[in-house]
Amino acid sequence: MSTLSVRSEVQRNAVASEVAALVAVVRPILEGLLYSLKADVTHEVGGVAGVKLKMLPRLYRPGDGDCGICFEYAVHDAVMRKDADVLQRIEDSLKQCRVPGSAYQSILFGAEKKGASQLIATAKEILTDDSRLLTGKQSQPPKLKGYLNALAAAFRRPTTRLSLPTSINGLWKADLFLGTADGDRYVGTTVKINQAQLEAANGLRVGIVPASQGVSDRIRKDERKNLIICPLPYDQSFMEIFFSAWGIVQQVIFADAQLPKDVALPIPSHRQVAREIVSRREFPVLDVVEALKPIAQPELLDTEQSIETQTSIGSGTVLLDGLISPVPRKVG
Repeated sequence: MSTLSVRSEVQRNAVASEVAALVAVVRPILEGLLYSLKADVTHEVGGVAGVKLKMLPRLYRPGDGDCGICFEYAVHDAVMRKDADVLQRIEDSLKQCRVPGSAYQSILFGAEKKGASQLIATAKEILTDDSRLLTGKQSQPPKLKGYLNALAAAFRRPTTRLSLPTSINGLWKADLFLGTADGDRYVGTTVKINQAQLEAANGLRVGIVPASQGVSDRIRKDERKNLIICPLPYDQSFMEIFFSAWGIVQQVIFADAQLPKDVALPIPSHRQVAREIVSRREFPVLDVVEALKPIAQPELLDTEQSIETQTSIGSGTVLLDGLISPVPRKVG
């Protein structure tokens, strides 16, 4: 008698509209643009909390790295709200890193975005004293919480990097820490909108990138960079939604936080998302992000895993060792 791993994807909510899916990704994009503003600029209006949506087009200066920053925020947000398309890929990637547990979570740690003190405070709320970082090395996994201050300092001061253990002296390049609350283990993760920008560094284990045209989107290990490469798919999936949401936000900014012309946003669902944004132009960006939450795509699936026994009724080798089953939502 052998065992069979059964994973049921249980639908919690009805599939939301395209508008709800777009709003879900617009939220972290707005937040990413807000935190990309220069500190001296936001200081003039009382800090990021005082930046109203109508002020964003006047304070924001487009840069080459803006889309990448917003991509990092969007991936982090997708993990935290359990976006099925993204979480499936993250789960498979973390298994290759031997991360135990199933309560997946993300800790945003791009030191150049939010203030370092805010990032550290948030990370310390999530991490326990025994939260450890899996580096892929044979040595004892280091406790992550104790290195947060040093990692944030190493981003700005190269001399600080010399004091970090060799196994994690490149971890200051991490954008996220991905792991599980129940397993209490994490991996340093780099997120790049351009796969060519992925680089190896001690302490980094996962690289999240958009899938490339004409190239397999399977999760794989890059032996040269010692990274588990996690491509996020396009067609009717996360990357398509991300770039559509990015385009909507950029058109709204170009229109000075007013509704763009039809030629700028010819798709009705995109125009509806823009209306949801610009109707709140008099409010602070952070309040707008929070206000959009109820109309965003909710958590869609819960994953339930179990080990079942299977009995062979004939001769030969049992080849099936796992089963994935969708379970639709019950109505009524």
